[in-house]
Amino acid sequence: MLTYSEYGTASADHPSLIIAHGLYGSGRNWGVIAKRLSDTRHVITPDMRNHGTSPRAASQSYPDMAGDLAEVIQKIGGPVDLVGHSMGGKTAMTLALTKPELINRLIIADIAPVAYGHTQQGMIDAMRSVDLSTLTRRSDAESQLAAAGVEPALQSFFTQSLDVPNKSWRLNLDVLEAEMEKIIGWPEEITGPFDGPTFFLSGAASDYVLPEHRQKIKTLFPQARFAKIPDAAHWLHAEKPRAFEASVRAFLDA
Repeated sequence: MLTYSEYGTASADHPSLIIAHGLYGSGRNWGVIAKRLSDTRHVITPDMRNHGTSPRAASQSYPDMAGDLAEVIQKIGGPVDLVGHSMGGKTAMTLALTKPELINRLIIADIAPVAYGHTQQGMIDAMRSVDLSTLTRRSDAESQLAAAGVEPALQSFFTQSLDVPNKSWRLNLDVLEAEMEKIIGWPEEITGPFDGPTFFLSGAASDYVLPEHRQKIKTLFPQARFAKIPDAAHWLHAEKPRAFEASVRAFLDA
């Protein structure tokens, strides 16, 4: 079972809301947005497998990660509203397509149901370049990540997954590296469709959701609606948290 944090309380007026983070992230990355959205609903932020404090596993496939989320939903009670960013977005789509009865409304943040050509191996290499034995604070790691060419916003993001007292990453880098092809890919055997309300929210400066992806999205998610957040790229929730929150709120409350 995935570990998760909870915000707010369940109510008869709104389904619980689960937020599934992306690659190298954790539930804590979403704490501020989760707290704000919890003014009207019960919000759950799990750590995905091989991330944070959730169990380690040999697979990082989307059907397996979708199964993890299904376990959480069955524990807290469904159907739920589900937000997923990047890897979490592909997991959310996989779950909606395979177990639609568990999902009420679906929000996919800056990802499409397609295989991508870019690898995230460079980030693993950068994290491995950090000399964990020398760390006394997160800023020590940020300096080493900067030297490895990691941009400032991602330095802060990655070090949220750093366990400084135990001088280790709260990420199973070995499995994430071995499963990278699955993570950047898409399980084409899953056909759907998911007929529930679906919202694809992207960063206007991102190239993850392109016009040529729309036909496939509409085939799998016939009710899909689309919007972009201005001046935001792939990490739209971190770059423009208030705009992201407002867009999510508007869709969920519609």
